[in-house]
Amino acid sequence: MEPFIGNHLGNLFCIQPGRTRTINAENPTGEPGKGGMAASPLGPSRKGSPCLKLPIGSTVTLAEMSGPGVIQHIWITVTDQTDHGLFVLRDLVLRFYWDDEPVPSVEVPLGDFFCCGFATETLVNSQPIVVNPKRGMNSYFPMPFRKKARITVENQHGAEISGFFYQVDYCLYDELPENTVYFHSQWRRQRLTNLKEDYCLLDQVRGHGYYVGTYLALTSLERYWWGEGEMKFFIDGDEQYPTICGTGTEDYFGGAWSFAATRDGQTIEQTFCTPYLGYPFYSHHDKVINPYYNNDCPPMRGLYRWHIPDPIHFSSDLKVTLQQIGVCKERGLFERQDDVASVAYWYQADPHTVFPTLPEPPARWPR
Repeated sequence: MEPFIGNHLGNLFCIQPGRTRTINAENPTGEPGKGGMAASPLGPSRKGSPCLKLPIGSTVTLAEMSGPGVIQHIWITVTDQTDHGLFVLRDLVLRFYWDDEPVPSVEVPLGDFFCCGFATETLVNSQPIVVNPKRGMNSYFPMPFRKKARITVENQHGAEISGFFYQVDYCLYDELPENTVYFHSQWRRQRLTNLKEDYCLLDQVRGHGYYVGTYLALTSLERYWWGEGEMKFFIDGDEQYPTICGTGTEDYFGGAWSFAATRDGQTIEQTFCTPYLGYPFYSHHDKVINPYYNNDCPPMRGLYRWHIPDPIHFSSDLKVTLQQIGVCKERGLFERQDDVASVAYWYQADPHTVFPTLPEPPARWPR
């Protein structure tokens, strides 16, 4: 019989044969009976090592563990951005490695992984990603590993990070199910999309698995409604046309009719958070959420969709794209060019293809 892995509200009364462990700055190895040993001015084992420092240009291993096991929860926060300058959430890069692989299966700027694009904090209330005040960033994506897991963070910021707080909660098992596949996540951006060419969120995926989520951080650079573009999933040999083609951007993220509401005679977009779909961030010229931006910033939008009840299965390959199409009364449908960044989340059997090179920090900064 395959091992019983994973908890939810309906099976909490069923005991599983796991061994719970946690890695953080107070117990960097996760060993039993080794937490909270560092001393502080209050004495031994009194909050002596709550966080790490990240020197400029350093890559720090946050967690390294031997399997089989499953990471169940990750919590991260970082000292206030004003202590270190702008854009720190895009200057810190998370990387996850499974089973001694030479290249990462996850490579994403810290903020974007937790649906906080544009290097600004955003409150998110969804099933796998939760961001609470103030920058308490949480992931509940289960991340299995058979032999080993390693999580690193690289400080590409122009200053030392004086306080990086984190916790990785995981469970060790004697074995994992034979059909276990690995968690992957990748960040991409085009500062100006090509006219009449779909934005590519993900391609060159080879093997079998399923796609489980999208985060979109879009800065609109043209007037009028931006969200007529259709999300496309090219699955298992699709070439010119995809197997799955949506009906519009706001439709893919579970909304409708431009997320519109009329207030004080003006049509505005409405933000929302639900377990699987959300539009948590909207910043525009007369509603500037982040005080670091001047009031002439272009409109910025952050949206997520989790394919948890409806994962998109692929057997041999996968490519995901999004059209850049807008609409207005005067012009009808028209081709747009905007600034688009994204995070793709998926599970697949390893080995995976090598990711495109992550751009240097200035090419990641928001406009």
